[in-house]
Amino acid sequence: MRIAELYEPRHFRLIQGSIPEPGPGEVQVRVQAVGICGSDLHYFSEGGIGDTPCHYPMVLGHEPTGVVVKSGPGVSGWEPGARVALEPAIYCHHCEFCMTGRHNVCANIRFLSMPGDPGCFRDYVSIPATNLLLLPQNLSFQQGTLFEPLAVILHSMKLIALQPGETAAVFGAGPIGLLTIALLKMSGARRIWAVEPVAHRREMARLLGADAAIDPAYVDPVHQILSDTGQRGVDAAIDCVCKDGSLNQAINVARNAGRVIITGIPSETHISIEYHPVRRKELSILTVRRSNHDSEMALELLSQYPDRFCPILTHFRPLEEVEQTFAMLEHYEDGVGKAVMQVGEG
Repeated sequence: MRIAELYEPRHFRLIQGSIPEPGPGEVQVRVQAVGICGSDLHYFSEGGIGDTPCHYPMVLGHEPTGVVVKSGPGVSGWEPGARVALEPAIYCHHCEFCMTGRHNVCANIRFLSMPGDPGCFRDYVSIPATNLLLLPQNLSFQQGTLFEPLAVILHSMKLIALQPGETAAVFGAGPIGLLTIALLKMSGARRIWAVEPVAHRREMARLLGADAAIDPAYVDPVHQILSDTGQRGVDAAIDCVCKDGSLNQAINVARNAGRVIITGIPSETHISIEYHPVRRKELSILTVRRSNHDSEMALELLSQYPDRFCPILTHFRPLEEVEQTFAMLEHYEDGVGKAVMQVGEG
């Protein structure tokens, strides 16, 4: 089978490898499509993500859909040909965090596309049967890849705890920021500000529900949002990028006793925050760690409201063009929103 390996910063190679047979409790899946995540892009362009360096060669890709080929020993209920989405997090199910329902912070978590656990930029993958979800018939394989990032946003929405009529500011209008805007709008946000330096992403933010889109290169977002709210600030400030001072901007636009939610991942291992606004306003600062029992709801929402989420899908490329596609994303070229690698023929 074909495998796309990241073997050094900004460079992939396509190699041939053996098809992994499904072990006990596993299902073999023919991969059809894989969305490219911002964390994949960190690995590509920065040689790591936060404090986790690349261990070359690596196989990225953790937003996959595919078709069941066969099941391993002890598996029932999955017939060949079934269209599926693959949950990329593999939990131990026995640590204290799994036992109390906090699987996303499992003490023994494995995650496809992390160093040591190959991701899905390959033709076949064998994965625990518990990680398979039935793909709704009205969704294409490409559309279905949105289930994983949308599940992350559903998890973040629990922390945002938006009440109908509240206001929000979203920093960063990449795919995570755009999906956050869409769900905030669906949850009854009265007004949403998007802060994004890339012009076509600001337009996509408006399309998905932002009431105002600010270019931080020309307008101070803190001054603008505080002015628009009569110096009160917003109820929830969501940092979906953690770049160029966005976290401190989120802190400064949040109202007294407001919430700051950090969904983005900074490139640095240490970041500085303006502590005194946090203290004076008694802000709640919450971080997001992937998703937690949200994938089923994500697929249901995608199936019911594809027109609300799928407009962010702009580019579909064959696996042979993986390096060029990542370079396009790194440089925000060609009006790209969300890019998907088409691994199979479906």
